[in-house]
Amino acid sequence: MSPIVLTQVATGLSVLAGAVLVKSVMDQNPMAGPFPRCPSCNGSGRVTCMCSRWSDGDIGCRTCAGSGRKACSSCGGSGTGRPLPVQLSVRPPNRTS
Repeated sequence: MSPIVLTQVATGLSVLAGAVLVKSVMDQNPMAGPFPRCPSCNGSGRVTCMCSRWSDGDIGCRTCAGSGRKACSSCGGSGTGRPLPVQLSVRPPNRTS
């Protein structure tokens, strides 16, 4: 075999091994994580835009950019029902003696 063929075989085997590794990681840890799917958009992150509900066939507005679908307001477009991170600032109470 020539060196070019050996290089192509080695490259093909490394790509195959990488795909198997990625698949095994994805099977153990899905992208959505431990959070459930959003019930409003069923995990897609997109819902029907208001402009398509009352349209007479011409769909399009700034919100959906003409696609007829906008980001879900319940999950923020993530598709998961995870809670939004919130930063709380707490000040100690003023004590006057």
